[in-house]
Amino acid sequence: MITPGTHTGLVVMGVSGAGKSTVARLLSDRLGWALAEADDFHPARNIEKMRAGTPLTDADRRPWLRAIAAWLAAWADAGENAIVTCSALKRAYRDVLRDAGPRVRFVHLHGDHDTLARRLGGRSGHFMPPALLDSQLADLEPLGADEDGVVVDIGGTPEEVAAEALRRLGPAVTTPRP
Repeated sequence: MITPGTHTGLVVMGVSGAGKSTVARLLSDRLGWALAEADDFHPARNIEKMRAGTPLTDADRRPWLRAIAAWLAAWADAGENAIVTCSALKRAYRDVLRDAGPRVRFVHLHGDHDTLARRLGGRSGHFMPPALLDSQLADLEPLGADEDGVVVDIGGTPEEVAAEALRRLGPAVTTPRP
């Protein structure tokens, strides 16, 4: 549960196709928190690698994750809560985000391979090709019992998924700031 009066960074995480952007937008609308897309923090070379079907390395991701953490820290320093989408596939990546300064919580959007592949196959205009789904699933390290977050199945509508995330995060999250 988030304690009222503390500054929270909420990371909506999962592999490509899990619905991070849609669910994060719904959460942001409901809570009145700032929202950013992690994709906007990627340097051009990362986007080109992914567009070409080449998985990113940990070295590729390091400056990207630091930029996201700095964004979360800036909102906390301003006395505000914020939400960011980010695959955050590995615990080491989540550790970088947790170093942002505010309390960082995770909403892991989880789905089975077929659902994710179907979603990716029906998506257009995104640089992430469906061919990289398997490499993302191979890299995915589920939230540990000691990590501050919840896992939400993506089987429902986006509204249902967002509502379930809020329910699991606790009542302090569901009260928008004045």
